[in-house]
Amino acid sequence: MTLTWYNSEDIAIQLSEKFPDIDPLTIRFTDLHHWVTELPNFKDDPENSNEGILEAIQMAWYEEWQDSEGA
Repeated sequence: MTLTWYNSEDIAIQLSEKFPDIDPLTIRFTDLHHWVTELPNFKDDPENSNEGILEAIQMAWYEEWQDSEGA
């Protein structure tokens, strides 16, 4: 599956698998941007992101992280 900036749920799942011990709310958007663009299936233009997109990814990742933590 090819990922774009608008696949926040799928990106969140991959990030939660790649970084299971990281609280997503502690990540700077610059680092999040880099990590998303480094995902193997990510095929979008890195310049097409913005704060709203990164926040949506972060919140989706946070929900995945909470589920895995049993919170």
